[in-house]
Amino acid sequence: MKKLSRSVTLSIAVCMVFVLLAACGSNNETPSSAEKPGEGAGNAESAKLRIVWWGSQARHDATKMVLDLYTKNNPGITFEPDFSGFDSYWDKLATQSAAKNAPDMIQMDAQYFNEYAARNQLADLSSGINVNDLDPNLLSAGKYQDKLFAIPIGSNPFGIVYNKAAIEKMGFGAPGDNWTWDELFQLARDIQPKLEKGKYALRDFTVDGEVYEMFQLSKGKGALSTPDGKLNVDEATWLEWCKVFAELRAEGVVPPAEISVSEKKYDPQLDLLLNGKVLIKQSYASDYPSWESVQPGVFGLAKAPRSTQAGGYIKPAMYWAISANSDHIEQSKKFIDFFINDKEAADILGVTRGVPVSTQILDYLQPKLNDAAKAQLGLINATKADANPFTVGPKGFGIFIVDFNKVGAEVIFDRITPEQAYQDIVKHWEADIK
Repeated sequence: MKKLSRSVTLSIAVCMVFVLLAACGSNNETPSSAEKPGEGAGNAESAKLRIVWWGSQARHDATKMVLDLYTKNNPGITFEPDFSGFDSYWDKLATQSAAKNAPDMIQMDAQYFNEYAARNQLADLSSGINVNDLDPNLLSAGKYQDKLFAIPIGSNPFGIVYNKAAIEKMGFGAPGDNWTWDELFQLARDIQPKLEKGKYALRDFTVDGEVYEMFQLSKGKGALSTPDGKLNVDEATWLEWCKVFAELRAEGVVPPAEISVSEKKYDPQLDLLLNGKVLIKQSYASDYPSWESVQPGVFGLAKAPRSTQAGGYIKPAMYWAISANSDHIEQSKKFIDFFINDKEAADILGVTRGVPVSTQILDYLQPKLNDAAKAQLGLINATKADANPFTVGPKGFGIFIVDFNKVGAEVIFDRITPEQAYQDIVKHWEADIK
């Protein structure tokens, strides 16, 4: 048999290439996960994106509906969602991140942001997402060393949530925008005699570093950390705080230690506000739909109490971040852009993650807001008039807050004195902040 000519051989080879390409185009398999981030898999039109968040059932339901909407509009993109409570969320994420197996998209909190960014565990989001309508101050809270690693997805003041229905039934009015800590403590004392046994007017804030920070801010002593990452817990202010709550515990206005440490946020049986054990506790605006979804029309929001100055601040409710080890960075960026800028998505999400950060989306939603959403917006407007600057905190700050709260628990069980607690706080800072 004669050998094929070079031209015939080339023609056959070209045909084979086209056959192989056609075969590849006939299936919907995503590229191999062995491909490097940003190559192959990162540029594919189809992908299964792993996404994680924490929060209430209302947030879960709304988020899953948005995922379904995005898949409907982008059939090649599907999702593998995972959600949990706040505490277990961070334990699991830390394990996954250490193994370089973090989900593609991560709901991130300001307490932990610097820690993940400093470890190079988050992708650079400086391009690919439309942030033109976002508040620059909120957007800057997603930057680390001048690079954008997280996109804020809600505007979130910190304040007080209270059982409005019960308190009004007792004859007490709603707190004003300029109420003080002394007025809060007196209100709790006035309420307590009207409560049945086993019910308490106020949560014991000794075990909550974030609420203590509001108190310290209101005293003009600044946040728990300085802008350059140094410890800033004022000893005299901490001792005053502990003294106030020691008196409230002795008077039975706040729960005993064993009840205070048993709380599990959002759990209808273990959340002290939802199970009726306390009438007043702390809340971010973004938490409000969680209370409202369980007991509609029962609760109210109040601005953070003041002392010599305002005690409140506004922070990102949370962020979306992308794992630096994701094989689907570009697809994840497109979804985040959709999440914060799409009107149909906004109709579904409402204020389940705080008031939207996009001014265009907020303008679009405002006429449609229900009473719960209006309460959140009201807290934002009341707080921003004299809000303190928001401080993200250095790497390890989230771990420090957990340890701070544990020290507070030791105080309310009378295992250590407030003075010893302060020394322990200093030691935890030295151990936690890297």
